[in-house]
Amino acid sequence: MSRAFTNEDDYVEALPDRPVSEHANLVTERGLAMIDEALAAARQAYGEAQAASDREALAAARRDLHYWNARRATAQLRAPAPDATVVQFGHAVTIVREDGRQQTFRIVGEDEADPAKGSISYVSPLAQSLLGKRIGDTVRAGKDDAEITAIA
Repeated sequence: MSRAFTNEDDYVEALPDRPVSEHANLVTERGLAMIDEALAAARQAYGEAQAASDREALAAARRDLHYWNARRATAQLRAPAPDATVVQFGHAVTIVREDGRQQTFRIVGEDEADPAKGSISYVSPLAQSLLGKRIGDTVRAGKDDAEITAIA
């Protein structure tokens, strides 16, 4: 039906899809659980928006539901090998920067990453410099170098 025959107050433009990364959707067990929780929340929001006939909320919920369905469908659960001698996806890595600051980061999937809470995406520059390295190796951490002091 043409928009000319609809009430303009009822018209809600479809929201664009949330961008989905072109990288493999690697996830930890926690990351998979987070995706499942987000998918459940999106399903609930969609149902509530339908029940309330709220077109704006329905459009937002539809977009989130599409995104989380795609992320769940492509999720590849990865657990690090028990041997923590080489940095792998899922490991927590402690580094000491040139200025003496010690930081620990867990290398996780893109949806799970939260640098402020110590988790970084495996596709981030820091994670890329850490992967495959060992304790004692020096890596690029931002504009400075840092030494790996622990892998767990």
